[in-house]
Amino acid sequence: MQQEKDHVKNNNNNYTASEIEVLEGIEAVRRRPGMYIGSTSSRGLHQLVFELIDNSVDESLAGYCDLVKIILNHDGSITVSDNGRGIPVDIHPATGRPAVEATLTLLHAGGKFGGHGYEISGGLHGVGLAVVNALSSMLHIEIKRDGTHYSQEYARGKVLSDIQELGPTDETGTRVTFVPDSEIFPDVSFNRDYLSARIRDLSYLNKGLHLIFIDEIEEKEKEFHHEGGIADFVRDINKNKDVLHNEPFYLETIKDDIVVEVAIQYNSGYVENIFSYANNIHTQEGGTHETGFKTAMTRVVNDYARRSGLIKDGEQNLTGEDVREGLSAVISIKLKEPQFEGQTKTKLGNSEVRGAVDSVVTEYMATFFEENPGHAKIISEKSLQASRARDAARKARDLTRRKSALDHLSLPGKLADCSS
Repeated sequence: MQQEKDHVKNNNNNYTASEIEVLEGIEAVRRRPGMYIGSTSSRGLHQLVFELIDNSVDESLAGYCDLVKIILNHDGSITVSDNGRGIPVDIHPATGRPAVEATLTLLHAGGKFGGHGYEISGGLHGVGLAVVNALSSMLHIEIKRDGTHYSQEYARGKVLSDIQELGPTDETGTRVTFVPDSEIFPDVSFNRDYLSARIRDLSYLNKGLHLIFIDEIEEKEKEFHHEGGIADFVRDINKNKDVLHNEPFYLETIKDDIVVEVAIQYNSGYVENIFSYANNIHTQEGGTHETGFKTAMTRVVNDYARRSGLIKDGEQNLTGEDVREGLSAVISIKLKEPQFEGQTKTKLGNSEVRGAVDSVVTEYMATFFEENPGHAKIISEKSLQASRARDAARKARDLTRRKSALDHLSLPGKLADCSS
């Protein structure tokens, strides 16, 4: 027993500041990749590609890019290129290194942190390029800017070569090719359908942007381009469905420095399809923008239904579920300082967004109903039908429960005969 106590005592004596492991920068990413990309599963693997695509789309949001190419190469590597400004290669004043090296090897060193390079951005909290580099067994970057074509090699977060000048050019842009590190990811193969779905979404969310997906392995190429933006998105959601109004309702405006874009269209079905995005990131768990939208829709439909006499005095209001039955909607907002829950951005948390979206949707939908009373009546009547169906279903459940309870309390067969 004394030996055990001495052993514990010795261990405690060894517990000094030097025993505390400090992981910094790229090393931290490689040791704890899940903290930066969610997991090392297929979802985390594809997050690397999405980070590069998001960086290119950020150039589009800033007004400097209208073409993004994603290439699945024969050797299993993947390339993302754009015709934006190109990452700077001059010396970064704070690090004394070329800016591209700082961006690829230091966390929080991208153009999104100074507040001037990008007004709006969607990359993974600004650590995207450095994380991709850290988790790649090979990364090759080419940059075209200031009349010169540059290239540089990296691997597992490290710089392998100096910046090379390949010659003059009159083009601009950035091209990144990388191979995911098999030491980090159990499976390094990309899912074409998953990539294609994300690229398609971005083409809707950034109207006018051309995104080209080239699969060299299967020798396929597809261009994604939607001048109609999210209105086209809603049309495609409702394709082959019986729509209640031919053209989607669409709004785009700025409220309190927040760009709010909404498209909706009702169909005769019973399922709601709501897709929400913040800075091009699909907020799968919703958030304050989605809450504001739902609140506004419920209020506007109830107000119209009461004013038009569809809901009588003393009758209950329609619920949100009633109003959203058969609704297809896309909500896209863009703001300077998004607050997301989790590194992979599945839920928006900015409290100010709820009020902005609520206010905008209420104002525009109320005007739409006033100017299109036929559409307003059809939508309100559908919501009322949903309410009546819900009420009828509740009454049927209550009746079944009461009947079941009475059956349980009824007398057994022989006693029932005696009581007659």
